[in-house]
Amino acid sequence: MKKIYEHLITDVEKGSIAEELGLVRGDTLLRINGKKMEDIFDYQYLVEDEVINLLIRHADGIEEEIEFEKDEDMDLGLTFGSSLMDEYRSCHNKCIFCFIDQMPEGMRETLYFKDDDTRLSFLQGNYVTLTNLKDEDLDRIIRYKLAPINISVQATEPELRCKMLNNRFAGDILQKIKKLADAEIPMNAQVVLCKDYNDKENLDRTISDLSEFLPYMQSLSVVPIGVTKFRDGLTKIDPFTRDEARAVLDQIHGWQKKLKEQYNNRFVHASDEWFLLAELPLPDEEYYEGYGQIENGVGMLRSFISEFDACLKEIEGDDRVREVSIATAKLAYPTICYFAEELQKKFKNLKVHVYCIINHFFGETITVTGLMTGGDMIEQLKTKELGETLLLPENTLKADEDIFLDDITLFDFQKTLQVPVNIVQSNGQDFIEKVIGDKK
Repeated sequence: MKKIYEHLITDVEKGSIAEELGLVRGDTLLRINGKKMEDIFDYQYLVEDEVINLLIRHADGIEEEIEFEKDEDMDLGLTFGSSLMDEYRSCHNKCIFCFIDQMPEGMRETLYFKDDDTRLSFLQGNYVTLTNLKDEDLDRIIRYKLAPINISVQATEPELRCKMLNNRFAGDILQKIKKLADAEIPMNAQVVLCKDYNDKENLDRTISDLSEFLPYMQSLSVVPIGVTKFRDGLTKIDPFTRDEARAVLDQIHGWQKKLKEQYNNRFVHASDEWFLLAELPLPDEEYYEGYGQIENGVGMLRSFISEFDACLKEIEGDDRVREVSIATAKLAYPTICYFAEELQKKFKNLKVHVYCIINHFFGETITVTGLMTGGDMIEQLKTKELGETLLLPENTLKADEDIFLDDITLFDFQKTLQVPVNIVQSNGQDFIEKVIGDKK
């Protein structure tokens, strides 16, 4: 794909340097200090200079150079067509564990886009394979000191990684990680564990290899493969059983003990799903060492519980009368039931119904709230007592739109169930406030 180094300005912040310079929406930024920009990282690096020369093409086609001085940390106030100032890079792998390959047909087109854009690791925390990085891309990461970079490793044994990613060029992951570590670039890693592929002795090798890059390789999370019912024609991979999950936890905890003694850092962590699969209680807060991979499902439930307990201690119960319902998935269900029970102890006239939504859309092995669909919730809640409001976790909806994964809108959802919906953010205080409501 031919790179485009022209960047259309879509907005100019009021009172900004750009507005003072006379720049307007519809102008195009061509160069900064004579240099082309591939994306937002080139732009941010170049605008740090105190003396700036912009080459602008105005909407009438006339090009103009504008030179000015500014403080080093001052932003210009420009907005462009995308957060990257470039097209997203799609994935060139055909991973045997890819969740997108396990989705049904007929969903909105954006859900099928396979992103493996390393730049989104820095902007959004995405985990990326590094397989589409060229040497110059790694050099640019090092030059700009972009960090942390989140790497989807899966396995460090070259042939196994090539097999799992279905990419014959995927075996050089340790060389790339070493180059980043030598440049002191902070990294985090992830392993999606697939039974009979990268588990057991292969997981031992991966943990051992990656721990050699401490402290720059800061942490490693191990998450189980998500297996939906739509795997026809795909590599056969069975989900982990309870006893197998316990064996994985024993293996991880053995490495944690060893690495804690050697580096004073547990380094490798199991995601919350392992404890659900193993039917074991969640560890305490200290186990997670600051929740370094909480967005990857490592300690999310424990953090939520701790926030809830702390907030609950700060409020006094009263006699308010209220009845609400909560829809959640299997992974969070025991935690939400605990929350409901504790709140009902403090608020004697509060009644909370907690419903565990079974994922029929993707298959019952999918147990996270972020993959609950509007259709599954409607079908399983339509005959239930819902009270005066139904509470849903925020990750059931698209980030920028009130729509569920299966394209049912929140408006139609509420109309069908005949109940108002309140969206709960992923923290203990908001949960309590949404459940108890305002005292009437």
